[in-house]
Amino acid sequence: MWKYLIPLALVAAPAAAQDGPFSEGSEARSWNLAWEQPARFEATVVDMLCEVAGDCDNACAAGRQLGLLRAADGVLTYPNKNNQGIFTGAAVDLAPFCQMDVEVDGLLIEDDYIGATNVYQVQRVRLLGDEDWTTANGWTDAWAEDFPEAAAQDGRWYRNDPRVLALIEADGYLGTGETWQEAWELTQ
Repeated sequence: MWKYLIPLALVAAPAAAQDGPFSEGSEARSWNLAWEQPARFEATVVDMLCEVAGDCDNACAAGRQLGLLRAADGVLTYPNKNNQGIFTGAAVDLAPFCQMDVEVDGLLIEDDYIGATNVYQVQRVRLLGDEDWTTANGWTDAWAEDFPEAAAQDGRWYRNDPRVLALIEADGYLGTGETWQEAWELTQ
């Protein structure tokens, strides 16, 4: 009988280990990311440069990275992903809440071995006291609004983004100043 229980315990152990201190009440959907744990908590949305370096003149301006200053323990949490499959960050989704108190629900990644500390994937956000959640998936719509001609083209967004194309034009693929074929040949 023990030979059957030991494998079951080994399979169940990783799932149990995924519950962290902020897991209670979380409805976050797993992305099967290493070391993820559901995390729902209250925080203030802050401008990262202002919070970390004191550069507050343009706090909450477009293009600035935003963070979550957790209410429970005062820890600055880095929301580097939203609820979309693409890794575009969460600043677009958090910008309307900058310098406001919110509740967020998502996945927290913590692992001392790889050095991941307070890395957060926000899936939904709401102002404190509000009942309705906002799904954190606004990046693609915001990008399409900013670049309608690029959005109308076929293909992946980054192949049509004028900013990406300008960087490739100026510096080549991989920033080497070479075309992608020349850059490939340099590696051979």
